[in-house]
Amino acid sequence: MALGLLLIVAIALGGGYLWLRGSLPQIDGNIAIAGKTLQRDVTIGRDAFGMVEIKAESDQDAAFALGFAHAQDRLFQMDAMRRYGSGRLSEIIGPAMLATDRKMRILGLRRQAEAQYQSASPGLRNLLDAYTAGVNSFMTQHRGTLPPEFLLLRYRPEAWSPVDSLIWGRLMALQLSGNWRDELFNARLKQTVPPALFDLLTDRSSQSASIDWLGRSRAASNNWVIAGKLTASGKPILANDPHLGLTAPSPWYLARIVTPDRVLTGATAPGLPLLVIGTNGKVAWGFTTTTSDTEDVFDERLSTGDPARYDTPDGPAAFEMRQERIKVKGEADVMLTVRHTRHGPVISDAGDVSPKPGHVLALGWAALQPGDRTPDALLAMNRAANAAQFETALHDFIAPQQNIVFADVAGDIGFVAAGRVPVRRRLYDKSLLPVPGWTGTTDWTGMIDFDALPQLHDPQSGWIATANNDVSTYAKGGFFGIGWDSDARYRRIAEVLTQSPKLLDLAQTVTLQSDIESTPLKTAVQSWLPQLAAGAHTVIVAALAAWDGRMDRHRPEPLIATAWVDHLARRVLADDLGPLFDNWWFWQFDTLHRAMSDEAWCDDIKTPTVETCRQQIALALDDALAELERHYGGDWRKWQWGDAHRVGFTHPIWRNVPLLRDWLDADLPTDGDNATVSRGSPLPSKGDGLYPHVHGATLRFAIDLGQPDQPLFALAGGQSGNPLSSHYDDLLKPWRDGDVRPILQSVTHHLTLKPATSVQ
Repeated sequence: MALGLLLIVAIALGGGYLWLRGSLPQIDGNIAIAGKTLQRDVTIGRDAFGMVEIKAESDQDAAFALGFAHAQDRLFQMDAMRRYGSGRLSEIIGPAMLATDRKMRILGLRRQAEAQYQSASPGLRNLLDAYTAGVNSFMTQHRGTLPPEFLLLRYRPEAWSPVDSLIWGRLMALQLSGNWRDELFNARLKQTVPPALFDLLTDRSSQSASIDWLGRSRAASNNWVIAGKLTASGKPILANDPHLGLTAPSPWYLARIVTPDRVLTGATAPGLPLLVIGTNGKVAWGFTTTTSDTEDVFDERLSTGDPARYDTPDGPAAFEMRQERIKVKGEADVMLTVRHTRHGPVISDAGDVSPKPGHVLALGWAALQPGDRTPDALLAMNRAANAAQFETALHDFIAPQQNIVFADVAGDIGFVAAGRVPVRRRLYDKSLLPVPGWTGTTDWTGMIDFDALPQLHDPQSGWIATANNDVSTYAKGGFFGIGWDSDARYRRIAEVLTQSPKLLDLAQTVTLQSDIESTPLKTAVQSWLPQLAAGAHTVIVAALAAWDGRMDRHRPEPLIATAWVDHLARRVLADDLGPLFDNWWFWQFDTLHRAMSDEAWCDDIKTPTVETCRQQIALALDDALAELERHYGGDWRKWQWGDAHRVGFTHPIWRNVPLLRDWLDADLPTDGDNATVSRGSPLPSKGDGLYPHVHGATLRFAIDLGQPDQPLFALAGGQSGNPLSSHYDDLLKPWRDGDVRPILQSVTHHLTLKPATSVQ
């Protein structure tokens, strides 16, 4: 009977698995497309890794096919994206998502996307409409079950709309524009710590972790372009690796789109009918986030005795208000009143930010200004025939501000930090804190002119690179902020590009993208070693002294060095910062170095003795070694950075299902740290000896324009968002190991979409 029961369970499980596999896409044969949305036959080819090649007779048919392919492989990701940006996650998940929905409704991202569609050019509208038809055609004709996330959450996706596609850009603008969150954190910091410490922590090169509505995110990426005079091919070489949070599925979907007018190759975003990063065969381009100050939090004072009005330089003004209905799964609808001031939406109405009594906080953000034509700019970039046309397209690129490098087959190279940056009537406290909204003295008077933005064109040096470093020196004027990332990655890139003894080739660029030398960590360790007492941890000290600074996952030195700096930061600054330390500390080597130049900060205010920096250096190493010994054993030679530094590509749904979480979440030991070119940003340890890799290159792209049809890519994840697909994570190890490959080395599957009238 027991064997029979097991057999029945096995059959049921096997049948369920086969049924779920019906959610996988059809990748061979023909599919008839009803209606008149597709004009001619289109083929969707796939290679052994699921990378896609679309061949169409027009841009509109190509957009239709891309929408169809995106929906085949990433339908739940697309639906979750539009629901997130629209503030509609509570409908499918329940009250746990109410806080997120409130924030999205207050920011009004969907309303902005609607305005973008209304003002879109006819060419952009045609592509958006064709893409929408492709997505909806897949949902209409698909006969198998839906992807498993829909089954788990028990709902069916609604029809796609062109506005849904434009929400993606709004979310990217939100994710990559973060200084308003720093202002809120700095306000808490200023109320908590002494003025001298506040000044130390908010110095130009300090980056706070900040209180983030949407979870911690680190804006970081690398790109560079090399002129033909420095390359073996005589043509420019361009590279880009955008850094985002590491999740499954990847934010990118690799595709090659072939029409009679152009060949687009690179990274698309599920939900969007445009190439985001890559090449059109004539021009190539890549992005990093500028991290300019494009936002201000305005402290608005309520008018005395009238909470429906707020003060302005011209007297009391009424809030602009609208009502939002949020549907909640299993509960009654929630009504939300959204208020706007003349500066922007009242973000303190979200409930997780506390203004002073009688005040509210409003967000001024360049991305909220009318006339945002960024989607049209991206379309023009896709179609540019040369660098000059590409740069012209950037005039309409509004948000998020991005460092965009580009090159064309003729040999021109350039860089523009494209995007809107406000001109402030008066700079208030270096723009570190919320500003008074009722005086008018800190109001915005316009935006910095495009010609004054940071930019370079065919420089004498022969190369351009950006890595979220300070690019304001390339501007003709204006205030761009002080919250730049450390220039460690930029300096390492510059070092390699300038010290190469011979002409550069694509292989050297690919190697540089995988560079794992952490100059800040190595420099810090080398400065601390002489301050240790003679005979202390002699063998380990000798190993660290000989260490080359490479964050190699197989070596113990990176783990020891990382744990050392982590514990030293806690010993030096945690007593002064108190509960804010964990929100602040994220490998700010420069700040720690400045703190230790003053013995006062090294004293632990919680103890009766007066500790010196020299003592704290030694004690921190003791702390680090004791923690690592507890978790990895007594033989330090067997410790490996990769034991503690592992990447887990978590899925937003499956991470909440225990057994499936353990099965599906990738868990790989990785190289790098927060300062390496191959970024491997770890979270600080929680006392468990672990430094999880949470942020890094979601994509690597490299191209020699001497061979413009052979760009190389690495994708952090897989092409499919369906965990039942073999392409869910089959590109993870090649990505981890720095292996890059062209899209579609050989097409192994052919699917043809045919207008129904052409099917016999």
